[in-house]
Amino acid sequence: MSRFVYLTATTLDGYLADTDHSLSWLFAVEGSDTADPEHADAFSSFTDSVGAVVMGSSTYRWLLDETGVLDHPETWPDTVAGKPAFLFTSRDLPLPAGADITILSGDPAGYLEAITDRAQGRDVWLMGGGDLVGQFDDAGALHEIQATVAPATLGAGAPLLPRRLGPDRLRLVDVERRGQFAHLTYTVTRPET
Repeated sequence: MSRFVYLTATTLDGYLADTDHSLSWLFAVEGSDTADPEHADAFSSFTDSVGAVVMGSSTYRWLLDETGVLDHPETWPDTVAGKPAFLFTSRDLPLPAGADITILSGDPAGYLEAITDRAQGRDVWLMGGGDLVGQFDDAGALHEIQATVAPATLGAGAPLLPRRLGPDRLRLVDVERRGQFAHLTYTVTRPET
C-alpha cells in the first residue's frame, strides 16, 4: 500500500527556502551534495521505495531554474529519480520535452487514487512545498515526514509545513546523523475525532 512521504531539507528554525526562494543556505553546508557518501546510500534507498513524485509550482520552478532541464530535457528523469511526476499548479508553466508530468490543480483529495495508481504500490514522495504537503495532510494523505535538518537558521522564508500538527499526531521513529545534518523521521497519525 502506498504511503505519502514528505522528504525535504529544512533549516534548524524550520524553513525550506529563504525569502527570495533560495536554497543557497543548504548548498553552503559541508556535505550537502547527495553524491556525498553520507547521503547517497540513504537517498538512493528512499528513491528506490518511491513510485511517484508530487510537487507544487514553486518547487517545480526551482527545479527548472537550478537544473537547466528545459535546455536539456533528457535530464528530467534524473531530476525526479526516474519517477512519474504530478505537478499541482494553476500557472501556465513550461514542461521539458517528453517529461512524464501530469498537471493537476485544486484539492489533492480528488487525485489521491490516480496518484496512488501511478505509484504502483510504492510510496509517493511529496517533494514540496510545505503548503501543498499541508493540503495532502488535510486530505488525510500524509503518512510520514522525513526532515533533514541543516545547521542553519533563516529567521523567515518558506516554512517546512504551514499547518499545526501537535505531538498527538507525530511520532518520532528514527534519528540519524548524516554529516552536518540530523535526519528525523516521524510517522503522522490522523487526528482523533
